[in-house]
Amino acid sequence: MGRARHQASALSAELRAHGATVVEIPFIEIRKPRSYRPLDTALFNLRNYDWIILTSVNGVNAFWARLQELGLSKNVLRYSKIAAIGPSTKKAVEDHGIRVNVMPGEYVAEMVAKALRNKVSGKRVLLARAKVARDVIPDELRKAGALVDVVEAYETIVPTVSRKRLRALLANPRRCPHLITFTSSSTVKNFFALLGAKAGDQSKLSEDIHFASIGPITSATLREMGCNIHIEAKKYTIPGLVQAIVKAKNSLQK
Repeated sequence: MGRARHQASALSAELRAHGATVVEIPFIEIRKPRSYRPLDTALFNLRNYDWIILTSVNGVNAFWARLQELGLSKNVLRYSKIAAIGPSTKKAVEDHGIRVNVMPGEYVAEMVAKALRNKVSGKRVLLARAKVARDVIPDELRKAGALVDVVEAYETIVPTVSRKRLRALLANPRRCPHLITFTSSSTVKNFFALLGAKAGDQSKLSEDIHFASIGPITSATLREMGCNIHIEAKKYTIPGLVQAIVKAKNSLQK
């Protein structure tokens, strides 16, 4: 499995509870932005925003950590409504005592934009996210008449310390996994970067390896890299991914 190291435990624990042997090798590392200036400017001016959009637990954590570092309380959010991409992000916001006003029925950027597009004309919107991310939300909301500020709350990078472990694991016939899980497009891209492989290059992968994706956006990235998707979660969450894996368990047996 290839989540960030600090997030791997929940997925691993659920898979182990169902009898899986799990090897954790992070495909993604979360890092502070190179400059906090854009985020700080937004945080000091939160009263000017009608909506704040958070699209990951990492984004929530980075957002609140910076609020605290700047000495700002959650009261600065009383002027804004909050949109969260899915239940994990929603819970992370609510854990700070803040109400989430909008969460789409499907947990992808397209559905966030759809849920908000009739609510944001003439409104100011703050999107706090990773440095590199798809522009679906800002593009669609600007088309709907919103004034959107996109600020970098954190950066995702390739964890180079994983390279040696990953290559050794895949090269060992006795330990090579039956299944590799991917929880975002970034984990897919970083997986192939760690292998030193380009799109369509499956030479470093056993034909017996199956790929499990958390949802359609991640699956699309896997296909771009030339991979077949053997398992895709119907509900785009960690529990949904585990459920899909358990359901497909018999087909994964060698």
